[in-house]
Amino acid sequence: MAALTAERLDQEVGTDLGYSRWVVIDQDRIDAFADTTDDHQWIHVDRDRAAAGPFGTTIAHGYLSLSLVAGFLDELFRPDGAQMMVNYGTDRVRFPHHVPVDSALRGHGVITSASPVAGGVQVTIRVTVEIKDCSKPACVADVLVRVLYG
Repeated sequence: MAALTAERLDQEVGTDLGYSRWVVIDQDRIDAFADTTDDHQWIHVDRDRAAAGPFGTTIAHGYLSLSLVAGFLDELFRPDGAQMMVNYGTDRVRFPHHVPVDSALRGHGVITSASPVAGGVQVTIRVTVEIKDCSKPACVADVLVRVLYG
């Protein structure tokens, strides 16, 4: 496949951007996310209570899975000729499966739409956050990225 070009993104709908590297979600990362967001629910941070809970271990926050999307996109989506890219939001986010501590996650991206905006193109990328050795994803998000080149 030819390199993605900022000025031609409207012609790239359907392009599979591939897969990011795997990222391990250990308890330190979960605890740091809990501290950052003030979300200390026991299923995330209390190992003893979580061991007796419905998942048998602590699990990552759904929003932790979503927050990884920015880094995954940085690996997967770098159109030539872009002066700047701005996260514009998300249209839809779902968390189909929990993420047990010490799971490995990676992102898979597909361009689902592109439309002109002032100075560039707004691209929607469906990012699926996969869990290694699991048939269901941790997160599926339709992410809006403004690619500015003008």
